Amino acid sequence: MTKLRERYPFFVANRPEQPNEELEVTDKFSGEVVTRVALARTPDIDRAIAAAVAAEKPFAQMPPYARQAVLEHCVKRFRERFEELAHALCVEAGKPIKDSRGEVTRLIDTFRVAAEESVRIDGEVLNLEISARAKGYRGFTKRVPIGACSFISPFNFPLNLAAHKVAPAIAVGCPFVLKPASRTPLGALIIGEVLAETELPPGAFSILPVHRDGADLFTTDERFKLLSFTGSPAVGWDLKARAGKKKVVLELGGNAACIVDEDQRDQLDRVVERIVFGAYYQSGQSCISVQRILVHASLYDALRERLVTAVRALRSGDPKDESTFIGPMISESEAKRLDGWIQDAAKKGAKVLVGGKREGTMLDATLVEDTPRDCALYAEEAFGPVALLSRFERFEDAIAEVNDSKFGLQAGVFTRDVFKAQRAWDELEVGGVIINDVPSFRVDNMPYGGVKESGLGREGIRSAIDDMTEVRLMILKMP
Repeated sequence: MTKLRERYPFFVANRPEQPNEELEVTDKFSGEVVTRVALARTPDIDRAIAAAVAAEKPFAQMPPYARQAVLEHCVKRFRERFEELAHALCVEAGKPIKDSRGEVTRLIDTFRVAAEESVRIDGEVLNLEISARAKGYRGFTKRVPIGACSFISPFNFPLNLAAHKVAPAIAVGCPFVLKPASRTPLGALIIGEVLAETELPPGAFSILPVHRDGADLFTTDERFKLLSFTGSPAVGWDLKARAGKKKVVLELGGNAACIVDEDQRDQLDRVVERIVFGAYYQSGQSCISVQRILVHASLYDALRERLVTAVRALRSGDPKDESTFIGPMISESEAKRLDGWIQDAAKKGAKVLVGGKREGTMLDATLVEDTPRDCALYAEEAFGPVALLSRFERFEDAIAEVNDSKFGLQAGVFTRDVFKAQRAWDELEVGGVIINDVPSFRVDNMPYGGVKESGLGREGIRSAIDDMTEVRLMILKMP
């Protein structure tokens, strides 16, 4: 397996710099420091922003085929560095190696789709002759880059969620300054190494690990035209309140629910397989992880029995082991927090069917039933390896229970009834409804995002391109 280097630089205006080695990166399973990363200070951030602003015009003038070539180079180099990227992710995030490889694949997909879209950023011709006074006038629109962008990415998908900001910015010609999560900076810095090999204009990108308390300029600096943040709701909404006049895109938390309707009796094995994956992959540290499982009463006992067996069989341990499914949570404090929520729910009447035990950063895959709705475990985002089981009698009651949440990211519905599927799409207060699969499903070209506390705006390459461009109108009066 590829070894990590002893130290990694940050990037200012396309160039690596190593002024210090102050940010320690730990192996999330062993807790050992495995490498050190340069940590940016306020003057570094200021230089990066100034360079991004200076790059706005040359980057905007870079022809689409040249931006496409940059993205295609990234795809090629990510494939060549596939195992290095997967190993770094496995170590710094504690993500099981199979899931880590899956995320590298998604990184490649995201840049590949961005490369395809970079030469399809089109406008339209408008018919303005809606009355006699507009006779002889024609309208034309095109999309132009919005300018310098601020990106803040999270720890749980440090490659792909950074890619969903970086790749469309390159596709449209927006300079950017990226703050990766300080717990998981390596993947973003390797992306920086690949970008530094290209012919991007000076200042087109900077990648700066910064502790949260030192990142204020990413939010408040008025030179940025857009802030894209992925992370917790509390932090995200606070950033929006302080962002000033810039456009803000927020991809925040979830409390994803999955409905299993009464017509799934002959599909229970597949349903269980998908729910177990959706609830426990990468230790449940995904904002679309299955947290609430709502099962029709006629199937409840049979599905519960299968779920208990399947969850109990999940293997926990070192994420570098090919057979591991449940790795560590990102920190012991997060594991303690979720363990406390589980114990609190049990005291209030919930029944722990499987799991419920913690050792350090390792929390057992846990299945709980009959969780009171006033428990944090039910009402908040668990963001860990726990799922809650409940039953329903009527489909409309299941929809109401899904909507009984301050979050609204995605929901899953297993049903063969096309009318129920349509009703779920009409009535569920979420950004995406996944029929016959779990809410954890995401393909990197789809519009992705939520409502309510789950965010503002959409990601996915086309959606991000829309956010990172402005419509510019030209009116032509024919002689």
